[in-house]
Amino acid sequence: MIKITLFLLLATSIYATKINDVANIVGVRDNQIIGYSLVVGLNKTGDGTTSKFTLQSIANMLKSMNIDMSPADIKSKNVAAVVVTAALKPFTKQGDKFDISVSSIGDAKSLEGGTLLMTPLKGVDGKIYALAQGAVSIGGKNSKGAGESHPTVGVVLEGGLVEREINIDLFNQESAILSLKESDFKNSVEIQKVINSFYKGQVAVAMDSRTINLKKPQNKSMIEFLAEVQDIEMNYKVKDKIIINERTGTIIAGIGIEVKPIVMTHGDITIKIKEQKIPEKPAGSMVVDGDMVIGVNEKELYTKEGTTTVANLVRSLQKLGATPKDVISILEAMKAAGSISAELSVI
Repeated sequence: MIKITLFLLLATSIYATKINDVANIVGVRDNQIIGYSLVVGLNKTGDGTTSKFTLQSIANMLKSMNIDMSPADIKSKNVAAVVVTAALKPFTKQGDKFDISVSSIGDAKSLEGGTLLMTPLKGVDGKIYALAQGAVSIGGKNSKGAGESHPTVGVVLEGGLVEREINIDLFNQESAILSLKESDFKNSVEIQKVINSFYKGQVAVAMDSRTINLKKPQNKSMIEFLAEVQDIEMNYKVKDKIIINERTGTIIAGIGIEVKPIVMTHGDITIKIKEQKIPEKPAGSMVVDGDMVIGVNEKELYTKEGTTTVANLVRSLQKLGATPKDVISILEAMKAAGSISAELSVI
């Protein structure tokens, strides 16, 4: 049985930052586009005959080139049906290039070495905004930048070409709206305060926990105004958050996120968190991390009062042999029991 006894730490989470880092201008955003096409030139790693839609797509493509062939007569395994996705950045112009993602939707084994055929990319309104084409690269890492690559997912670097612009007319507007990336009344009011202080007038009005209305000063263009607003510094209150990646076992947590007193058991691990001014030091114990002490016999962990945070809890569990899966389960249980008040996000 492993017993862990830990203690509390509370830290402030207010930082100086620029408005641009915590708020977006409403209307200035990415736009998602999507298309369907074929990747050709694969080394027998493409879709098999069970992917009927791939065979039909090949037949349709050949027909557009005046070659009439029935899908039933096509036996090629060098072609894969794919969905092409991308995000158009705001203010992109005709002729601009951008990266695209290519994902197999059939039973292809790999897209390595293939070439994406010309693909119209449409928006939610059904209109074509870009074309995509080029050599597919599956790279050496997966789409999240960790571990081995997924052979059925690739990218075409600068393979997209903008054909239709998405018009965003900011210059002729007299007002704009800021939207906080995370809802918080205090931060909303703080933005209102620093903007009005900067311009020495009623320029910004906080409408709710995320929305701030802006009115352009008469002596500035909207572009100049927004550029200045984005560069204004403010005191930003950061919400405590714990991010867990269950696939990789990665846990990201602020150093000052406290763990409230609790007693819980997970498998052969018993966790006891309580306040204690002077950590107990049983005979035979050893100091392993500053004021942290581990007892040799029952593997009890003691710490000095004011040192229990998610960060040192995770570190202590790892030293006592807990697996990443165990640590994640323990944090989720603590959150459910109210011992951790920070937001817990599993990705």
